[in-house]
Amino acid sequence: MLSTTKPCAKTGDFSDASLIIIGHGSTRNAESAAPVYQHAAELRRRGIFAEVLEAFWKQEPYIAEVARNAASRRAFFAPLFISEGYFTEEAIPLELGFRQPEQASFCRKQTRGSQTWHYCAPAGTHESMVRIVLARALGVVEKHPFPRAPKPDQMALFIAGHGTERNENSRRAVEYQVEAIRSMRTFFEAHAVFMEEEPKISDCFGMTDARNLVVVPFFISDGLHSREDIPIMLGESEKNVRSRLAGSLGTWRNPTERKGKMVWYSGSVGTEPSLAEVILERVREAEQ
Repeated sequence: MLSTTKPCAKTGDFSDASLIIIGHGSTRNAESAAPVYQHAAELRRRGIFAEVLEAFWKQEPYIAEVARNAASRRAFFAPLFISEGYFTEEAIPLELGFRQPEQASFCRKQTRGSQTWHYCAPAGTHESMVRIVLARALGVVEKHPFPRAPKPDQMALFIAGHGTERNENSRRAVEYQVEAIRSMRTFFEAHAVFMEEEPKISDCFGMTDARNLVVVPFFISDGLHSREDIPIMLGESEKNVRSRLAGSLGTWRNPTERKGKMVWYSGSVGTEPSLAEVILERVREAEQ
């Protein structure tokens, strides 16, 4: 008698799997969800998974609803977050049942009826995020040379993070990138700067002797912080930022001279196209 049980997929074969990319989301800022939809569309286009779905903590479609509707034998939940923290280690695992209330730790694999669920590590902590940062930094300078693009060893790289005393991992994720890039000796210097911790983003001008600066926001989306707050911290007037936002324009002109230095400012790392590959790497790790 022939078995009607579907054979297990080979390692690296996700044709029997659902991929659910999870973002924070926001009811006030539509740009917050954009990277999730961007990378989901790319991975859907590749045809690797049986289905690729989007889910959010703060907006529809919500995580629990999407999880219930995932139809495949296996489901991989991939949080598109920049660091480990409350959402990736507590809120989302609790929502999906990978963590129980009052437990200090959580699992990354569970059986739910006929399905097997896998919980991936956040994309932003993957070691290849260094490559994403470099792509952002080098790409914005190449796209906006003035009058010619300076060489990387003539530039100081600043990776701008949020930073918060409530979550030390927020700072650690940025500092890891800085240390890795320093060891590569690609740039004249590399530094971490923060919105809410020292050194502040506005301190970057006094932190280097280099005349050319490139600032990369270590955020998932091009939202409030990267499009408004950081340009203002770098010296752009609030009036100009508001005006350019109202006209659907970029809030920073590349390059802009500030305090005797030329400053290039890139888009957030979360919108870099090659981040789709980082998400896929996190899925491959979770399968092991």
